[in-house]
Amino acid sequence: MNAREYLEILHVAERLKDTPRHCTTSGRRIESVAEHSWRVSLMAMLLRREFPELDIDRVTDMCLIHDLGECFTGDIPTFRKTDSDRDTEDSLLRRWLRSLPPEVAQDLIALFDEMDRQETPEARLYKALDKLEALIQHNESPLDTWSENEYSLNQTYAFDTVAFSEWLTELRKTILADTLAKINHGTQA
Repeated sequence: MNAREYLEILHVAERLKDTPRHCTTSGRRIESVAEHSWRVSLMAMLLRREFPELDIDRVTDMCLIHDLGECFTGDIPTFRKTDSDRDTEDSLLRRWLRSLPPEVAQDLIALFDEMDRQETPEARLYKALDKLEALIQHNESPLDTWSENEYSLNQTYAFDTVAFSEWLTELRKTILADTLAKINHGTQA
């Protein structure tokens, strides 16, 4: 990959800094997709000792790239995203990936394929962290920024995704306790 190709990849990825997500920060600012991806990546890195049998560098790579498709479609909240939306995002992402230098395209396509299949422990951990980060962010955001459906969604979301890990299940239960405290007290958890 030459310097120009490298810069072009970064220019596309930069779009995520300006791509808003559904979540609001504790300071009442709409979060960007890039901010979400950064924190999901941090979450993975911090779990290196909790999951010593996993390739945490690979998990972190997945977390860093997982929302690159939103460079082309924007963020659509999980409760609004349709199969058609997913197909469009995947198609645009794959077209862009195939346009990259072959060695970069090969690495990224392999990661996205592994993430999509959800067959490896690394892919399952990335997916769990992606969902858990959204729940944590909701708990950090002011309650009046929640949409009506989030009161129930935040109590049930992602339990199935973390079920493969006792540690992640305990984390999800702790996040739920924070959610319930927030709802019951009408304040930030």
